[in-house]
Amino acid sequence: MRILPLYNLFAGIALLAATSVVVAQEKFKVCADPLNPPYSTKKKDGFENKIAELLAKELKQTVEYTWFPQRIGFIRNTLMAPVKEDAVDSTEFKCDVVMGLPAGYDLTETTIPYYQSTYVLLIAKGRGWDDISKDAAQLTNVPLERQEKLKIAMFDQGPGTTWLQKSGLLDYGIPYQSMSGDDENNVAMQIDKDLKAKKIDMVILWGPMAGYVISQSPKNSYTVIPMKSTPGMQFDFPMSMGVRKSDKERKAVLDQLIVKKSKEIKAIIASYNIPLL
Repeated sequence: MRILPLYNLFAGIALLAATSVVVAQEKFKVCADPLNPPYSTKKKDGFENKIAELLAKELKQTVEYTWFPQRIGFIRNTLMAPVKEDAVDSTEFKCDVVMGLPAGYDLTETTIPYYQSTYVLLIAKGRGWDDISKDAAQLTNVPLERQEKLKIAMFDQGPGTTWLQKSGLLDYGIPYQSMSGDDENNVAMQIDKDLKAKKIDMVILWGPMAGYVISQSPKNSYTVIPMKSTPGMQFDFPMSMGVRKSDKERKAVLDQLIVKKSKEIKAIIASYNIPLL
């Protein structure tokens, strides 16, 4: 029989004990945006809300939210914010888990990815662009006079804007902010409204947000073309959950739950029309 070195044995016992503490807690404390469909809302009808409920139920815990707009300062004001603001070396924080962050996000420790999606070119049908159906590169091959009729959303940052620039289409972009300061609309909600109002005809949008836009219109209202990653321009990204860098035990628990409940998690995400890789 193989004997583990004492250091590894003690480390394993310590991790097991710490993990038991995480599991024994009564609350599954989530940091979330109150108006960010399809991710999270105060009505708790976003896919991240549903996944949080799934994991909390498995742990026999109750979900508790700290609501804060997911813009600059989100992590500082939620995950890293002690319950008592004047506390020094606090061990109790407003919330413990951010449900959706890019894998390897530098401000937190991240779990193993629980889904991977991609940016898509979303084109409203019946606007004169129905022949663009296989590849976004088709837009670069249409005659100049037709390109000049393009009404495509262009964000202040992101791979979609980089693609427009490299494709010579940047001049036809209609500018949008990637982080909305609007208290009544997040980015996906605004894009949905502007597509319906015909202010824009198409957009290169991150998969979950594209899924939201698709869900707000009758079936087959849009052509959906996945964007293709190339060297130097990535469109598909794995997404994880985030915890504090010191919270290794909680990460270990979440990693186990992501594996155990992977089928249920994928089913929830797919039900929101989100393209999965």
